[in-house]
Amino acid sequence: MDRYAAFLRGMNIGGRRIKNEELGAAVEGLGFEGVETFRASGNVIFESEESAPGRIASRLEAGLAEALGYEVPVFLRTGAEVRAIAAHEPFSAAQTAGSAGKLQVALLRAKPKAAAQKQVRALATEQDRLSIRGRELYWLPNGGMSDSELDLNAIGAALGLTTMRTKGTIEQIATKHFA
Repeated sequence: MDRYAAFLRGMNIGGRRIKNEELGAAVEGLGFEGVETFRASGNVIFESEESAPGRIASRLEAGLAEALGYEVPVFLRTGAEVRAIAAHEPFSAAQTAGSAGKLQVALLRAKPKAAAQKQVRALATEQDRLSIRGRELYWLPNGGMSDSELDLNAIGAALGLTTMRTKGTIEQIATKHFA
């Protein structure tokens, strides 16, 4: 069996609240094994006999929508992909150390086309550094996310649906579940 991480969008925000135990049970109810959740923000690690990530993500989205009563976009990554995201250093050590913000990773559904990448990179400033690698956008804000002037709507229009995690969270998931 292969091990995966599902990063779910829109969990425990607004009026939606689900406990990790309930989320884990919903994923187990879909036939996945070795289910573990990480923090209360929609991070689920599990095993599957299915080896096609697209089919797994579709199965999770359909099953969670039925179980929870609302759409749950899924951003699925293999163990190797989680480790690669955790290991990647998109900015120099000096830039990262000099920032008052936390390095963010926006997980994307697909690798963006060159034109979309160019459009997003054009939004970068010294206050909001951006880097794209594969299906991830790395964002180093120079402060709190809410203090940033980065046009997240323009990024969403160029890249499509995303879900965001700190790089530290992904590093912790990689260490705990995919070492």
